[in-house]
Amino acid sequence: MADTLYDTDLIIIGGGPAGCAAARMAASVGMSSILVEPDRLCRNLYRIPALNNVLGGYTSGPELADSIVAELKSTELCRLELGRRVTDLRVDEVRVTITVDTGARLTAPYTVVATGVGPLQPHDVAWVSAPSGLTLPPLWQAEADDAEGRSLLVLGGDRPIGTFLRAHPTTGTRLLVAYPAADAYKIEEVREDPRVALFPVEYLSLSATEGTAVSAEAVSQDGARQTITADAVYLSIGNAPTAPSGDLVRGVDGYCPPTDQHPRVIVAGDLRSARFQRIMTALGSGSEAALHAYYAARDLTKG
Repeated sequence: MADTLYDTDLIIIGGGPAGCAAARMAASVGMSSILVEPDRLCRNLYRIPALNNVLGGYTSGPELADSIVAELKSTELCRLELGRRVTDLRVDEVRVTITVDTGARLTAPYTVVATGVGPLQPHDVAWVSAPSGLTLPPLWQAEADDAEGRSLLVLGGDRPIGTFLRAHPTTGTRLLVAYPAADAYKIEEVREDPRVALFPVEYLSLSATEGTAVSAEAVSQDGARQTITADAVYLSIGNAPTAPSGDLVRGVDGYCPPTDQHPRVIVAGDLRSARFQRIMTALGSGSEAALHAYYAARDLTKG
């Protein structure tokens, strides 16, 4: 049970796989928790159409997400604060204090920060120029029915391209993938797919969309210029950390290395590093984070 000095034993920021796993593990060792999530639980997981790298026989994101959400909502020791965004995180030698967008404050001896990542936009990378203020959807938001028989310009070679193709094995959609040299290793899994045309580029200039068509001028890595036209454009550039402001230590890449944080702040899931952005690693990381808080609290009590 939470000490009277605190609102709960553990504050969990983020309701994705890592945050949900942390709450479930905390409850299993008798710790109460408050989980704060600005959207629905497992929001991004619901948008993944196909899975092939998780245990349990789950073959789609929604299937796994439904299972996780059902378990968490039946977890009595976890209090859900959905529709609330953490605006500030502060930590001292006694407690962690978070402020949510209503102005309310919550305290606990420890916090697990599992806010994950969000999609990069064209203005976030140097190799793409685009009209000012343009915001594009990531590829995993493309609906197969709407994309059927159309050509999609995909900016970047990140792995959601393979996910889209596996989820829709019979789709007649054509993917025109423009990617920088740094993404070359990522596109190996889709290189032989006949639905994919690859455009290794040094630079790409995206024109304003006219009606339902899009046009881009690409400069290849050997300096040749080419115009790419498509029916629509989507992103597969990658992701950027979405950590709350306050007492979190960020690396030069924006991620929050767990070993650099205050002992009362435990970073879990995709927020740790770009190298471990997988559902299974997020679940394990969240579970480990809760156990970390549990054992740390016991050590402090003994001291």
